[in-house]
Amino acid sequence: MRRPARSPHLTPTTPELPPVTDAQKAAILSAPRTAEAHRRLMAGLPALHRIQTGGRGGDAPLRAGFTAAAWNLERGLFPEASAALLAAQGVDAVLLSEMDNGMARTGQRDTTAAMAQALGMHFAYGVEFFELGLGGITERALCREQVNRLGWHGNAILSRAPFRKLALIRLDDDGRWFAPQDGADPGQPRIGGRMALAAVVEAAFGPLCLVSTHLESSSGAELRAAQFDRLLRAVDAFAPGLPVLIGGDLNTGNQLPPDWDWRREDLFAMAEERGYGWALTPAGITTRSSLITPHRTRRMKLDWFCTKGLAGTGRIVVAEDAHGTPLSDHECIVAEAIGPAAG
Repeated sequence: MRRPARSPHLTPTTPELPPVTDAQKAAILSAPRTAEAHRRLMAGLPALHRIQTGGRGGDAPLRAGFTAAAWNLERGLFPEASAALLAAQGVDAVLLSEMDNGMARTGQRDTTAAMAQALGMHFAYGVEFFELGLGGITERALCREQVNRLGWHGNAILSRAPFRKLALIRLDDDGRWFAPQDGADPGQPRIGGRMALAAVVEAAFGPLCLVSTHLESSSGAELRAAQFDRLLRAVDAFAPGLPVLIGGDLNTGNQLPPDWDWRREDLFAMAEERGYGWALTPAGITTRSSLITPHRTRRMKLDWFCTKGLAGTGRIVVAEDAHGTPLSDHECIVAEAIGPAAG
């Protein structure tokens, strides 16, 4: 059977993202810390509007009953060890968030490309933020250099099957991490905003949409619901009628009282009303203590699979290497035996 021709991607792709120039950095540092200035600066950075692609995967569709993982890798400090953990789960697709590229805290490495190489997969990477600084105290302690080579931080998709089309979906542009809002300054000036990557790949049962996303942590439930609504509308337009697998850190419960029940977040019911479900998400807490985030009492359920037209089972994989070193402040969630839902 002849394979269909690849559809054109909706966002320009490139093997290397164009770096921010010295002149652009100077303009950022001298700009007023306002939402309007942020939108102007964001529009002028080409890398925030392109998708980096690469890797060496195969040409075959994803197998029947494939396995996928979603993992916030907290910068990607240990790409090879993280890839080894994923390889042991037999993954066919991986939805990653918080991946560095050219950041001093992770050795200036392209952490997504390193993981794709270790796993033998195709990859797509989109910039969430251009970071002006080196990070927090624990991150600065990891830096051997005092300047970021590129300063990219974002989300990625790894896949054994090639990408038929790709889209970068921006979920906000108001500069919450650049312009102080609600009387608070996050203290980590960045250009960019929360976003998602969407890809159509071929599976044994037909075309499938994979989505990696990361919702806002410095806000309440209302903004996250608005971001997720924007995401679902964009995905439905990007891949109409296709089964969808969304995975990522939705930051459910962040910036809310300790007794807040994450199930009260509006995004859950809103997704269900649009024909999506949450059944592939495993039960249990998904945060943990790590080298960068050594909070042993922080216990939250932040990481989710949201699907349409798919069935399978989910489990949590402890985010440690073979020696017990934590690989992230998030556990890895895995869904397996993924295939079309009945009916």
